[in-house]
Amino acid sequence: MTAHLHEPRATTASQEPRVRRRIEVRGLVQGVGFRPYVARLAAETGVAGWCRNDATCVVVEAEGPAAAVAAFERRLPREVPPLARVSAVAGNDLAPLGADTFAITPSTAAEGERTLVAPDTAVCADCLAEMADPADRRHRHPFVTCTNCGPRLTITLDLPYDRPVTTMAGFPMCAACAAEYADPADRRYHAQPIACHDCGPRLTAVAPDGATVAQGTEPVLAAAVAALREGRVVAVKGLGGYHLACDAAHPLAVAELRRRKHRPHQPFAVMARDLATAEALVEVGDAAPLLLGPERPIVLLPARPEAPVAPEVAPGLDELGVLLPYAPLHHLLFADLADGSPGAPPALVMTSGNVSGEPLCHRDDDALERLGDLADLFVQHDRDIAVPVEDSVVAWGADGPVPLRRSRGYAPMPVELGAADRTAVLAVGAELKNTVALARDGRAFVSAHVGDLESLASRTTHRQVVDQLVRFHRAAPRLVVADRHPGYASRAVAQEYAAAHDVPLLEVQHHHAHLASLAAEHGRLDEPLVGLVFDGTGYGCDATVWGGELLRLTAGGAGFERLGHLATVRLPGGDAGVRHPVRVAALALLAAGESWEGTPVGAELAGAEATLLTRAHASRLGVVDTSSVGRLFDAVASLLGVRHRVTYDAQAAIELEATARRWRRDHPTATAPELPFPVADGVLDPGPLVATLAGLVRAGDDRGALAWAFHDALARASAEAAAAHVGAGGTVGLSGGVFVNRTLLHRTRHHLGAHGLATLSHDQVPANDGGLALGQVAVGVRRLAALPPEADPGVALDPVCPAD
Repeated sequence: MTAHLHEPRATTASQEPRVRRRIEVRGLVQGVGFRPYVARLAAETGVAGWCRNDATCVVVEAEGPAAAVAAFERRLPREVPPLARVSAVAGNDLAPLGADTFAITPSTAAEGERTLVAPDTAVCADCLAEMADPADRRHRHPFVTCTNCGPRLTITLDLPYDRPVTTMAGFPMCAACAAEYADPADRRYHAQPIACHDCGPRLTAVAPDGATVAQGTEPVLAAAVAALREGRVVAVKGLGGYHLACDAAHPLAVAELRRRKHRPHQPFAVMARDLATAEALVEVGDAAPLLLGPERPIVLLPARPEAPVAPEVAPGLDELGVLLPYAPLHHLLFADLADGSPGAPPALVMTSGNVSGEPLCHRDDDALERLGDLADLFVQHDRDIAVPVEDSVVAWGADGPVPLRRSRGYAPMPVELGAADRTAVLAVGAELKNTVALARDGRAFVSAHVGDLESLASRTTHRQVVDQLVRFHRAAPRLVVADRHPGYASRAVAQEYAAAHDVPLLEVQHHHAHLASLAAEHGRLDEPLVGLVFDGTGYGCDATVWGGELLRLTAGGAGFERLGHLATVRLPGGDAGVRHPVRVAALALLAAGESWEGTPVGAELAGAEATLLTRAHASRLGVVDTSSVGRLFDAVASLLGVRHRVTYDAQAAIELEATARRWRRDHPTATAPELPFPVADGVLDPGPLVATLAGLVRAGDDRGALAWAFHDALARASAEAAAAHVGAGGTVGLSGGVFVNRTLLHRTRHHLGAHGLATLSHDQVPANDGGLALGQVAVGVRRLAALPPEADPGVALDPVCPAD
């Protein structure tokens, strides 16, 4: 139905010749109140016509006096709603039709570039004020939202974005909501998730066996709060999936959640009731705007020594991952109950609703099946989640924010790749911290966080995300891109997709994709960017394990050169060695001509394990040679007695950095030992560093000082290696999962600066494998663009690897 909204305002230029313009606005312009904004702007400027959504953009036809239409078109991209992002505006002249009203007309389908879908955002201040006002009809409504906030991606089934293609389609609006929806002056004008107590979704609390415990807002909140205050675990259905929540100050509750979730050490996130509560937990400082922003990520910040949380929340670490409430339901859980009794404890563990290693639960039946042994109570609602989305994670360091996981609040906003190309390219991402990417029309659309692909359930989810991304964009990829690693589940998915759709598969070396990801997000693919790419594991061009690489992009990002690398760090027993850093440390000591006697390594090793490692060193059987900086971190962490065995990815490195940070914080002016780390012909030799550390450990040097010294030595040697290939005033990129270590990142920037070099680091996608899909898809786009029109991509797109 067409909504006639206003007659154009009378103007003094009524005799001025009339003009009519068709204007197409592209970008993040659906689901953000853009059409209501257009209608209000038309009223202010005195133009008639109409606007509508289609699958590619917002289309406007504006008619009126030439000056009025010009003012309308000039202001259109400048005064947009808070969540809107305009990427392009194009207009052309039409013949005037004599229009005398302005209307929002029904949406239409269209071929071509698809418009952007808005990320989910935190509930806004206006909605919170209504929720807190006893006189408001949405008082304590757990789904309050408006055009400026709330769910978007997670409820969207298709484009153009309208209520019939969202998961709100099953909730017909009541008369009051319908009136707000149709009123151009209302904040909920054309707000698709609009609802109230009378017509919106409803809360239900159920037991693990599915039996109903409570129904309706107040009974459910009372049941949930009682469970949390009693130290029980509550599964809470949020915007993008389920959380598992418990009282963060209750040691037994946190320990029990760890036991049930099979997560003995990996830190939990904590949701604080408000900013004041967060400031009692962590040193917020300049990170306050990030915590309070519409994206509401989990932010890693220095923990206060007296923070009122159980030590089991983040064992062995000096930081807490803190987030603030972002859904109305979260705010209601913390608020006093309707009878005036206290709400939930002020700090709640709020961790992903899954068993460790499995995908996020977002369907009610799946949650009961998979979380039935983890939660004591389930808080559910009847609004389906179309797209599951995890919380985003950002670390805060000396140089500001460092993205660790790009998901809710950020996905699915695209990364601009440059010249628009209608050819679609699909990239399936990495094995760990997986995301998927689709490039089309000059943009790369990176999915929300999928996670590790170690379980069958996770691999099934990965396939679903691939299919959903392609279907959502109405894309027919001409090329599929995967990592070269022959054992990756993501690569198998790519092979299946390529075969099923008769398109070629391009294999991109892991570290090449990391550096291309960095270049892509900064618009520097056309430059021969030199970068340090440090991580734990990547399948190298020589079929060995790489992970400490100095690379240069070539051919507009489509190729690369290996300029240098970390010398060999030996990994005993493959993946088993990754789980036992002490074994990596033992071989590193032996390779450096040192014994492990008198070190924490010797104290940890005993009997058969020590004998096996001695034999492995001599025979080299069962030992994998790597250039992995991640494994070097493992070796040093064990050598210093920080961590010998791990239960989650990068645990030893994370705790080693925490040890270094603590020492620097306690000794801000102290000088750490300078460790040797020689560089020759681009190769960084860790042997002298390991030998020197062993001697200092035996001498009783402070392990915090040695942890700091190691970070600084690695940064210094890396800068020296890079500087040999970059002219003065040049730039060095820093990518790979090791560079989410803010201490190493900061020290590497410092040492590169001493060489007169600038640095480039990630700020849109993570440096870890969560950003790999962006690099893969960027390389794929560039490889396709370099082909002559008559080329057969199935023949021409063989893998690029300089060492092949």
